[in-house]
Amino acid sequence: MPSASPVAEASGEAAVPAAQVASAGPVAEDAARTIIGFFCRECAYAAADATGNSRIPLPATVRSVLVPCTGRVGPLHVLAALAEGADGVFVAGCLEGQCHHREGNLSALDRIAFVQRLLESVGVEPERVQMFTMSAADSPRFVAATRAMHATISGLPRLPRR
Repeated sequence: MPSASPVAEASGEAAVPAAQVASAGPVAEDAARTIIGFFCRECAYAAADATGNSRIPLPATVRSVLVPCTGRVGPLHVLAALAEGADGVFVAGCLEGQCHHREGNLSALDRIAFVQRLLESVGVEPERVQMFTMSAADSPRFVAATRAMHATISGLPRLPRR
């Protein structure tokens, strides 16, 4: 049995083997890219669900990972996603100061800034990793964040793989 990816383990939910995360998606060049989105259960995932219920089209490049709170997403989760084949990673959570788990999103903002500095120090574009905040009822902000991340990653070269 293949071992679960650290990316999937962040959610505390059912783990997905790393091979499935990297290989999912259409064959088109742009869609062959993968963006991992870590969505908090309280706000970002609710906004994503509302977007899906409204049948608003989103880029096929995004793969979602449900987490209880963005505060559970550590730098190693983000780096593991990039190492396992993602071209970009974004974390989406509650509005600043309105985290359902008190300060989880503030911790996530600090961690994303740390990962961006780390990536820049090794010559990787820091914009490959971003964080967005939104309320559960803010489906338009979720759509805008997802499309912005897709546009950013589409404009960058592919990450070199060994």
